[in-house]
Amino acid sequence: MDVIELHNRTVTDFAELAAEVAENQWAEPTPCSDWDVRTLVNHVVGEERWTVPLMEGRTIAEVGDAFDGDLLGDDPAGTAAAAAREATAAAARTVDKVHLSYGDEDPDEYLRQLAADHLIHGWDLAVAIGAQPRLKPDLVADVASWFAEREDMYRKVGMIGPRLEGFTDPADQLLAAFGRDPHWSPAG
Repeated sequence: MDVIELHNRTVTDFAELAAEVAENQWAEPTPCSDWDVRTLVNHVVGEERWTVPLMEGRTIAEVGDAFDGDLLGDDPAGTAAAAAREATAAAARTVDKVHLSYGDEDPDEYLRQLAADHLIHGWDLAVAIGAQPRLKPDLVADVASWFAEREDMYRKVGMIGPRLEGFTDPADQLLAAFGRDPHWSPAG
């Protein structure tokens, strides 16, 4: 799948899920044990806000702390939708390198990182609010193929939890590779 299409579909799916959050659900727990729904959405919106300047070739130092703190304001779903539109437009920009915290990265690799994060956090959000997860088979297959070569590195640097075993469904296997329990629910 084209990396821009992969990125944009996962970003759009996440924004659509954010639009489904009921007013009384923003403080609900998520599979990310330290984050409630609002914190999770704020994290993803922050990534989307960063996408624009990074895909323009700007550095983290140049952007500074512009995207620190609460980015959602009084309209979390509207803010998520606007950030998604900006991020999907930025994904099509041509840039030689993206300047990340660990060094310069290929733009396609950066967009795949974002797509994986949106896909997994989209599942986090969906199960937290009782919505239908958007783990479409083609998105799962693409992210799983890309992630297979990076899983150990992600785990070593503490970006994901331990792999869970015992799952046969491809979506469940991907979630388990990211340290997620596919059977997680807010009640349990």
